[in-house]
Amino acid sequence: MKSLRNITSTYIAGIAFLTMLLVTSCKKEYLDPSRAKTDVALGSSQGLTAVAIGLQRVYSLNRTGVMFNSVAANGFITNELLLLNAGNVPELQLSTGGVAVDGTNTILLNLWTSANKIVYDSDLVIANAAKLGDKGYASGLIAYSSIFKALAIGNMAQYWEKVPDGTGTNAPFITRNAAFTKALAVLDNALTTITANPISTAFLSNIPSDVNIINTIHALKARYALFSGNYPLALTEANAVDLTKASFLKFDATSPNVLFTVISSNNVFQPLNASLGLNGIYAPDAADKRIPFYTFMQGSPAATLRMKGFAALTTSPFPIYLPGEIILIKAEVLARQPDLPNALTELNKVVTKTPASDLIYGLGADLPALTGSYTQQQLLDLIYKHRCIELYASGLKVEDMRRFNQPLADRKRNFFPYPFPERDNNTNTPADPAF
Repeated sequence: MKSLRNITSTYIAGIAFLTMLLVTSCKKEYLDPSRAKTDVALGSSQGLTAVAIGLQRVYSLNRTGVMFNSVAANGFITNELLLLNAGNVPELQLSTGGVAVDGTNTILLNLWTSANKIVYDSDLVIANAAKLGDKGYASGLIAYSSIFKALAIGNMAQYWEKVPDGTGTNAPFITRNAAFTKALAVLDNALTTITANPISTAFLSNIPSDVNIINTIHALKARYALFSGNYPLALTEANAVDLTKASFLKFDATSPNVLFTVISSNNVFQPLNASLGLNGIYAPDAADKRIPFYTFMQGSPAATLRMKGFAALTTSPFPIYLPGEIILIKAEVLARQPDLPNALTELNKVVTKTPASDLIYGLGADLPALTGSYTQQQLLDLIYKHRCIELYASGLKVEDMRRFNQPLADRKRNFFPYPFPERDNNTNTPADPAF
């Protein structure tokens, strides 16, 4: 199986060239100094592949990417994470919460800038791939880029009340719900393209094979349909996901998992506690085997709690979605219909799953099945609880807290302020939220 590093080396010259041309800035213009040269590079399948592979690098491979900053920002404001060193000012702001979080926060700036960079580059690939003669290769480029574009839009919509509608100068803003709808449209276009022209094997051999394109598109559609309140679509898309297939971001010794890099330093953050920041009716059961999956004790003379799971090793994969997330989407949609018996059936698939039966990641609660009768609210409370545990440090919890009507007092921010560079360069930037 090819790694991102190995594939990237194939296109290193193309990426280096395009990096010079597609320069990022605080503005979302990403203008290059030589439009003609860029047009030549983007007119070839090799050049477009270089940009497409670059999307994954921008998303996941360092502390400026969407992956790390989403996990960190979400983790602090939802009490998943404990700050270890108050000298880390951006993390301190988020850990403190409230008005301490402002437009100077570099975690939020990195998340915002990287997400917009991905949207910009994805648009380049999608628009120029459609012009290629090899439609099967073009289909792969469009589908692969659409995944990262949808992830970028979706992440911004989870954290900000409004999201830029495009990446041009003074881009207008749309509501977060409209942004989720836009992400769904991006994914719909990818599916339509694939249906018309199946992805070629030539394309699949040139990109990281760990991203299962078809399943990921359906999984993300299920996620963003759920977030936007389109429950019938969420259920349809969740049912379309093959839960035996993995889709993740792969790392190796030369391109390490950034979460591992941060956690291993033991100087930035770790899990808040062995209950993953949950308490009351949401606290994990003592026998829940997902707790030792996500946490462990290490150190001397006094051992301290450390993050494990998808931050355990340099090479630990980071799932784009978990099978458990898809099952819990089904459970939630059924509970809200309400179809409580079938919702409980789906929920129990997560509750009773053993680590050994999860052949992809080894993640399982291994608890007795929930039995008896539950009200709709009781079942929704249980679904929320198991989402918090199953999807720990995934960057999704704050969205869940809003959707399940958790008290504002249980989180340190509800939405984020807009980064100052955006406000300084875009007169359409909305007012910051009060909390």
